[in-house]
Amino acid sequence: MDIERQFEAAFSSITLDNGQPLVSVEPEIVHGCVVNNDFAKITLILPEDSPLRGSLPAQIEAEIKKVEQIERVAIEVLAAPPENNQSSQSQPAQPAQAAPQQPQRTAYLQNYEAVIAVASGKGGVGKSTVSVNLALALTQKGYKVSLFDADIYGPSLPIMTGRRGEKPSVSENRLIPLESFGMHTLSIGNLVEENDAVIWRGPMVHQALEQLLRDTNWPGGDFMIIDLPPGTGDAQLSLSQLCEFTGAIIVSTPQDVALIDAVKAAQMFSKVEIDILGIVENMSFFTCPKCGEETPIFSRHGAEEACKKLEAPFLGAIPIELQVRVGGDEGKPLMASNLDSPATTAFKNIADNLVKVLEGE
Repeated sequence: MDIERQFEAAFSSITLDNGQPLVSVEPEIVHGCVVNNDFAKITLILPEDSPLRGSLPAQIEAEIKKVEQIERVAIEVLAAPPENNQSSQSQPAQPAQAAPQQPQRTAYLQNYEAVIAVASGKGGVGKSTVSVNLALALTQKGYKVSLFDADIYGPSLPIMTGRRGEKPSVSENRLIPLESFGMHTLSIGNLVEENDAVIWRGPMVHQALEQLLRDTNWPGGDFMIIDLPPGTGDAQLSLSQLCEFTGAIIVSTPQDVALIDAVKAAQMFSKVEIDILGIVENMSFFTCPKCGEETPIFSRHGAEEACKKLEAPFLGAIPIELQVRVGGDEGKPLMASNLDSPATTAFKNIADNLVKVLEGE
């Protein structure tokens, strides 16, 4: 049986709670279906108050995964058809006819003007610190910002935002993000016990990230900052398929070993067609608080040189500063402390430079 008929059979087998077949409902619930290799994205149109929002996505996902070649499914639920796609509805029986060469990265977070990944080639370079403080710097400039901690194995957002041990509330079967310093935030660390080790293989990571995107009532706004885990593994690839990223920011220290991995991370994003918005050099130098002398502990200007090779913007350098570490550990990030310091100025400049890049200046 060809894939079109398999999809037609899968949708035809689904019945609603009242016994009505899904495919006979008017107006149509299934608005679109896009298939790429083993990945399928299904778009559903359900009113905000529809009780089907709680059960139908999982039911459809289970049936579509029975299709021979499909291993991963993304379910997008909208209250109304997208305005720019009113005339391009795909029939359930014809999913493969509209299949692009790569999955359309439009499944989740469409209610944000910019979805930005913050990544690093290796751990320990301060990626999460940059994510939190950059998000706060953007918030303080008047933007509506959300922050999603996608580091399944090592979530640090609950500690860094002072939400350690707090669980998100649930409304109509959807998680409500926590509010932290004027931002909406969520992390797997808010859902599992702090000392529990997450021992998951790739497919489970994909499913967890998808559920956090799909089943969270993200409010939308100007920026969604996604703090990725270090490296170039399953989580990065999953998110590149589940979201339509505006671009990625690479965080590195000036060390050669970190820069080599930063270049690898940039190459990964290039392969999945995500633009590099710029590189941030963290721990760029240490300024003596007594005499003001700058000491390049991890070398210096390495990220600027990497930007030249990658033809990517250099967003800025962040100095080593005690309060950056203290703020993260105590749950009050530097940018929330109203301090006037070199690192505070650096984060503000990085936020300004990012906005300029996005505006095409």
